[in-house]
Amino acid sequence: MGYRIQDVISYLEALAPPAYQESYDNATLICGDRNAATKGILCTLDCTEDVVEEAISLGANLIVAHHPIVFKGLKSLTGKNYVERTVIKAIKNDIAIYAIHTNLDHVATGVNKRICDRLGLTNTKILQPKKQILNKLVFFVPDENKNSVLDAVFAAGAGQIGEYRDCSFQVEGMGTYTPSEKANPHIGQRGIPQYEKEVRVEVILPAFQSNRIISAMKKAHPYEEVAYYLSVLENENQEVGAGMIGVLEQLMEGLDFLDYLKEKMNLKVLKHTTLTGKKISKVAVCGGAGIFLLSEAKRSGADVFVTADVKYHEFFDAEGQLILCDIGHYESEIFTKELLGELLSQNFPNIALYLTKVVTNPTSYR
Repeated sequence: MGYRIQDVISYLEALAPPAYQESYDNATLICGDRNAATKGILCTLDCTEDVVEEAISLGANLIVAHHPIVFKGLKSLTGKNYVERTVIKAIKNDIAIYAIHTNLDHVATGVNKRICDRLGLTNTKILQPKKQILNKLVFFVPDENKNSVLDAVFAAGAGQIGEYRDCSFQVEGMGTYTPSEKANPHIGQRGIPQYEKEVRVEVILPAFQSNRIISAMKKAHPYEEVAYYLSVLENENQEVGAGMIGVLEQLMEGLDFLDYLKEKMNLKVLKHTTLTGKKISKVAVCGGAGIFLLSEAKRSGADVFVTADVKYHEFFDAEGQLILCDIGHYESEIFTKELLGELLSQNFPNIALYLTKVVTNPTSYR
């Protein structure tokens, strides 16, 4: 069976919905024909001219990159910089570029979980869960139709709370209405007040799936006009958010942990604040630039916070409460290509899949 590029994109977006990306991000299909047959996939952290050249040599026509090559809109394509040259080369060679960035950072099985796994952390959880990404749907339905409507909204994606599915709250009540002369009531007659025993049903749903779930509810509901309302929730979604925190299998001295960190993350060097003198147990991580999570790491009782792109003055903000480690942006996320490769190979075993051999790190160490 052949797969279109859109089939690959749909699979990735089911794992890491684009709605979970940050507002500044551009996790999307950057260029290419989504309806083209997928001949091969090349996974990479960054998409550069050399990576596109590698895809050409491998016969891969889809590059899946963590970092978007285009963050902001391009006003011209003249080849004046590496971004434009990369996009031009991809377009000329019918290669699609798809970016899966902060949405992959924010899911519980994404980039930060991969870092936790490399460090052997247990009892992992999201460090800063996202808010306002859940909605509550309330609708009213005759009791005899309740199960069929619930089945429809559950199948469309509602009712998932952590490890529990098909979650709802129900209470019986009395619904009243008077059909107009133009109405086509399922129960009752035009112009006559109707009193009907109904069930009030409440379900939680991902905000980005609201339209699909409401459409499924209306399709399954017997009424011509469905009474329902949708509310935005302030609840934190514990499965979606920034960073991650977990616990080492055994306590470590500060220096021993730093050596362990270098070994597990294949680091030549790392920057860190002064050791605190405490044993290391709880470790917070954020791939890429994660200093915005420092306060959350401290509040969570982390002994160490591992991230990247920390500025000089930001190191002072650790204030001796934890060890702040900057391991480098590239180094913190290079394993993302392995994560992408594993995810894609599970679902598309018959598509040629490659992990880039191009070192895209723009920095070097001596």
